[in-house]
Amino acid sequence: MQKDFHYYATYSAAYIAGYSHEESLAVAYSAQFVDMCTKTYLKGIGGPISAATTQLQAELADARTDIIGLQDITRIWASFHFLPRNLSINPDQKCSRKYRRKFRLICGPNGDLLVDTVKLAKGKSLEARGIAMHVLADTWAHQYFAGTPSIVINNTNEYFYEIIYKDGKPVEVPVKFRHNPTAADDIENSIYTNTVQQGGENSIMNLGHGRAGHLPDYSFAIYRYMPAWANYREVIKDNPMDYVLAFTQMIYALKYLKGEYEEFEKDKYDVQAIMPWEDRILRIITKRQLDACEDWKAFGESLSGCEIPDFDVDKYRVEYVKATEEEKSHTVLGRFNLAAMAQKSMVTNRIYNSGNRLAGFSIDYSEKGFKGIKDFAKLMQEKEVAND
Repeated sequence: MQKDFHYYATYSAAYIAGYSHEESLAVAYSAQFVDMCTKTYLKGIGGPISAATTQLQAELADARTDIIGLQDITRIWASFHFLPRNLSINPDQKCSRKYRRKFRLICGPNGDLLVDTVKLAKGKSLEARGIAMHVLADTWAHQYFAGTPSIVINNTNEYFYEIIYKDGKPVEVPVKFRHNPTAADDIENSIYTNTVQQGGENSIMNLGHGRAGHLPDYSFAIYRYMPAWANYREVIKDNPMDYVLAFTQMIYALKYLKGEYEEFEKDKYDVQAIMPWEDRILRIITKRQLDACEDWKAFGESLSGCEIPDFDVDKYRVEYVKATEEEKSHTVLGRFNLAAMAQKSMVTNRIYNSGNRLAGFSIDYSEKGFKGIKDFAKLMQEKEVAND
């Protein structure tokens, strides 16, 4: 998903869920900041490198693809953008253990890890809730892809068709891919940019939905294609339906985090909450445009009657940099960093305990004590203070 959904639509979901304008902005800011918080950014503010929630193209280009490098990549992308749906599922075909482990990292909605993600944010900061909403939303947009480099999982072939409704009738248009990252997608002619095909299993070009370009990130897109993980059998992806489910599930999740529900359950959506604006929301989601920020912003502002400021990645930078070490954890970026490390630690631990080492090793702090990366010592200290 893009800024239009992670920032403006998340603001709208939070406001519909009963959050104030200021609270909705805080949730939305952190939901979008997940796509901005790189190691490069954290080094620039003196933050904990382990709190990185994404990687720049330049960082990925320089990333190691040995076992240590791949584990680092997987920890980031599986934790925040391609949350695995089922860590124990087996592929239909016979394959090696290595392949089965990658197959189990395929992203999808309504898995046990989604429940863990939302519950992890319960009773925590608004920043933690924003991170959870980013992860939740991406389980819908990024389903069928894995947050680890893999040609046998993430590759697609030339059989790729976009389904466009004209005069109320579906028309299938062949998708044409190009590899110029500086060229804007041409939605009028169904020309999109994707990564260059690489035969190497662990090539960065085979990370996530790179082989499908930005199609998973466009709410209007309906397409059928043949992914490698399905042995190149046809799969149909209906983004408009999935984005509506993502939006209504965010409302339900945010109400749970606000205390309106005792439990967060899978496959549950607050469809009733959007009934007054259903037609408008559907028009925004199905409109063929590269960027829906203007429409989602106008909708959010019509809900609250307040202005939604443009997203500014450096809005809280000075606050964090000038804070003392004791104060940093209580700044916006400090709370975000702690929540990000908690999410990454939880997902890595679940993957590790499933017998899968693709995200690296994980230690149960409650049983073993702190023996991990020093950045996480601060997270442990915060937990101890909260339990006092």
